[in-house]
Amino acid sequence: MHTRPDSPVHRALCQVGRWCARRPCWVLTVWLLLAVALVGSVAVLGRPVDNDVALPGSDAQVARDLAESDGSATGSTGQVVVHVDTGRLDEPARRAALERSATAIAAVPQVTRVDGVDARAGSLSADGRTGYLSVRLDVPPRDVDRALSVAVTDAARPARAAGIETVPGGVLAVAAERGGSHTSELLGLAVAAVVLVLAFGGLVAAAVPLVTALFTLLCALSAVGLAGHLVAVPSVAGNLATMIGLGVGIDYALFLITRYRALRAGGTPGPVALVESMTSAGAAVVFAGGTVVIALGGLAVAGVPILGTLGWTAGLVVVVAVLGAVTLLPALLAVLGPRVDRLRVRRRTVSAPPASDPAADAPPTALTDAGRLPTVDAGRLPTVDAGPLPGVGGGGGTVPGWSVGRETGWARQADRVTRRPWRWALLATALLAALAAPAATLTLGQLDAGDNPPGSATRTSFDLLAEGFGPGVNGPLTVVAALEPPATGDTDPRLEQLAGQARATPGVAAVGPLRLADGGRVATTSVQPGTAPSDPATAELVRALRQVSVAGAEVHVGGATATRVDLADRVRERMPWVIGVVVGLSTVLLYVAFRAPVVAVKAAVMNLVSIGAAYGVLTAVFAWGWGVQLTGLSGPVPVESYLPVMLFALLFGLSMDYEVFLLTAVQEAWRATGDNRAAVRLGLAGTGRVITSAALIMVTVFASFVLHTDPVIKMFGLGMAVAVAVDATVVRALLVPATMALLGRANWWHPGRRSHRRPVEPAPTPAGVAGP
Repeated sequence: MHTRPDSPVHRALCQVGRWCARRPCWVLTVWLLLAVALVGSVAVLGRPVDNDVALPGSDAQVARDLAESDGSATGSTGQVVVHVDTGRLDEPARRAALERSATAIAAVPQVTRVDGVDARAGSLSADGRTGYLSVRLDVPPRDVDRALSVAVTDAARPARAAGIETVPGGVLAVAAERGGSHTSELLGLAVAAVVLVLAFGGLVAAAVPLVTALFTLLCALSAVGLAGHLVAVPSVAGNLATMIGLGVGIDYALFLITRYRALRAGGTPGPVALVESMTSAGAAVVFAGGTVVIALGGLAVAGVPILGTLGWTAGLVVVVAVLGAVTLLPALLAVLGPRVDRLRVRRRTVSAPPASDPAADAPPTALTDAGRLPTVDAGRLPTVDAGPLPGVGGGGGTVPGWSVGRETGWARQADRVTRRPWRWALLATALLAALAAPAATLTLGQLDAGDNPPGSATRTSFDLLAEGFGPGVNGPLTVVAALEPPATGDTDPRLEQLAGQARATPGVAAVGPLRLADGGRVATTSVQPGTAPSDPATAELVRALRQVSVAGAEVHVGGATATRVDLADRVRERMPWVIGVVVGLSTVLLYVAFRAPVVAVKAAVMNLVSIGAAYGVLTAVFAWGWGVQLTGLSGPVPVESYLPVMLFALLFGLSMDYEVFLLTAVQEAWRATGDNRAAVRLGLAGTGRVITSAALIMVTVFASFVLHTDPVIKMFGLGMAVAVAVDATVVRALLVPATMALLGRANWWHPGRRSHRRPVEPAPTPAGVAGP
C-alpha cells in the first residue's frame, strides 16, 4: 500500500501515538469518564427499541398515514393469551377468574384499558379453549419494557390459580424476551481468549485486546441505546452491533499489540515502538475500519430506513473500535510497558529483528513507517532472517523482514499453490461454486413469531392464537380507503362494496367491521388472511387486495405484514444499486491503496466470491432446512428480506480486511524482488498465522451468535462466520495466490507504469546482524 511519511494519516497517527505514550493516564481517564457518562445515562434513561418498520413511499405507509390521520393512534396494544386444554374459558368459574385478572391488569401503571375474553368481540375461539385479554397501554411499543410485561403477566395470577395458562402476546411478548441470557457473547469471548493466549503465549498480552474490545463495545452500545430515544432503533441493531464490535475490536487490537511486541522484542524502546506501531499497524486498522464504514454507507442507496439504521449503528461500533485501537490500546501498552509479557504460559521463541533495518531507506510500500506490513505470526513473533526462497528466479529470492521457510505450513502451502496455480485455482473455484450453488434459489421473505424457537413467549402465544383462531390472526391486514367525497354515514354504498370485494378476495378468512374517521374521508377495516404472515400466499393476498376497485375510493393495504411485503419488494429492486455502489467505492479505495487496477478489481471479485458462499450456506440451512435443528429452530424458515443486502455490505467490508493485509505483504515483496511468484509466496507465508488467528477469533465470535434466540441474529451469525472462514482459508490460501501467480506481472500493471519492475537491492547488512 502507498502511505507516505508526510501523509496526513501518517502524521496524525504519529502525533496520537506520541501523545498516548507521554500521557497515557490522561487518555485512560478520558475513556473512563466517557464510559461512565454513557453507561450512567443508559442506566437512568433506558435504551428503548422499536421494531416497527416504516417504509416511506410504500403503499403500506400510505395506508398507515391515512389510518392515523385523525390522531387517534396513540399508545400500543398487547395481549394476554389464555388457554385451557379441556372445557371452555366461558365456564362460570373460569369467567370469574378472567374477570378478576382483567381488573388486576387494569390497575397496573401505564395500562389504560383491558378488554376481557368475549365471543361476541371475537376474542374467544370457536371451541372456547383459547382467548385473549386485550391490554391497551399509554406508551408506544418502543417504551414497553420487560418490567411492564412482567407486571401485566403477574397480574393475571387469578387466571393461573384457576388452571388457565397465561402467556404474554404481541408487544408484551416481545418485551418479555428482552435482556435474556448472554450465552452467545460469553462463548465467543471464551474462545477468543483461548486463541489470544495461544497467539501471544501470555495472559497479560491476551487480556489487553479483550479489555480494549469490551470497553469500546460498552461505550458504543450505550451510545446506540441512547440514540433509541431520538430515532427508531430495532432490537436487532444491538445484537448486530455486539457481534461486529467484539469481532473487529479484538482483531484490530490483535494487529496492533502484535506489532508492538515485535518491535519491543527487537530492542526498540517502548515509546518509539508505540509510535511505530501506530504508524504501521495503526494505519492498517484505520484503513480496515474505513472500508467497513464505507461499505455500510452504501446502504443509504437502498432507501430503506431499517437498513439505514442498522448501517449507522454498525458503523458507529466500528468507528469506536478503531478509536479505541489507536488511543485506548496504546495508552494501556504505555502503562504496562514490559509487563505486557508477564504471566507467560509457554516459552517465548523470538528471533529478534535487527536494530538497523536494511530496507529502511526503501520507499514505504506498506502500511508502516518503515515500509513494510507487520511481519507477525500469531503465536510466534516474527523473524527477519529470510533465507533463500527455493525455485524463484533460478537462484532463489529474499525479502528482508519476512519469516518464511519451507519448514512453515504457510510457506509450504504457498509453494504448492504457486507451482501449480491452475490446479489450485480450479479446485478452489469448484469448492466455492458448490458452496454458493444453493443461493440460486434464494428468495426473500419475512419471518413471524412462529419461526422463533419453541418455548419462547412469542412462539407460544403465536401458536396458541393460530390454533384457536386460524394462522392469519397473527398478521391481520389493514384495508384503508380514502373516500372522495367523504362518506355521510355507515350506510354509504361504497362501504358495503368495499367490504364485499374484500370478502370475495381468495385467501381472506374474515373481514371486520368498517370504521369511518377524519370526518368520513377515511374508512378502515381489518382483514384476517387464511395463511400465516410468513406464508408467500399472504404476500399474494396483499397484492390482490390492492387491486380492489371502488368508485370514489382509493384503496390501500397496510399493517405490519403488508409493510414487510413492500420491504421485500423494495430491497429486491434496490439491491443491485447497493451492490454496485459498495463494490465501486471499495474498488476505488483499493486502487488508491495499491495503485494497481488489476489487483483492485481482483480483490473485489474475491470478496464477492466469499459473500456468494455465505448466501449459499444460508439458503441451504435456513430455507432448505439442512441441519437447521442444530441452530435451535424447529424447521426451515424464510430468509428475512433485508438480511442479504445488509449482510453484503458488512461482509464486503470485513472480507476486505484480510485481503488488504495479504496484498500489502505481497506488494512489499514484489517491490523488493521484482518476482511475482516469489512475492505471492512470501506474502502468504509471512501473513499466514496472524491472519489465521484474527479470522479464527472473528469466526468464533460470529458463530457463537447462532445460539441466539432470534432467527435473524442466527442468520447474521452463520452467514458472517461462513464468509470470514471461507475468505481466510479457501480464498486467501488457494484462490488469491493461484490467480496472482497466473496473472504474473499484470497484477501490478498501471497506466503509464513500465511493465518491468527491477528488484530492490537490499542495503548491506550491519556487522553481527543476521540478514538476507
